[in-house]
Amino acid sequence: MGRLYRTCNGDVTVNKCEGKCNSQVQPSVITATGFLKECYCCRESFLRERQLQLTHCYDPDGVRMTDHESATMEIRLKEPVDCKCFKCGEMVR
Repeated sequence: MGRLYRTCNGDVTVNKCEGKCNSQVQPSVITATGFLKECYCCRESFLRERQLQLTHCYDPDGVRMTDHESATMEIRLKEPVDCKCFKCGEMVR
């Protein structure tokens, strides 16, 4: 109906991809800038769906909900399982 029923939050630990990838710059007579850049970025290579339970739920007035049905919320998110270096700008499928 478009009315806020509850807001839920919680502290959860999730995986993320971060790290170093080797990139390089070479002189080039072909490119307008005079350099050929190969940039690589660390990104997710495989995602896994994970189900989490948020245990701090509040009504629209900010009062914490206590009845079992409304006091928790299950959500699904996709988190990285594996990370790789990809050429920057490439789309990962």
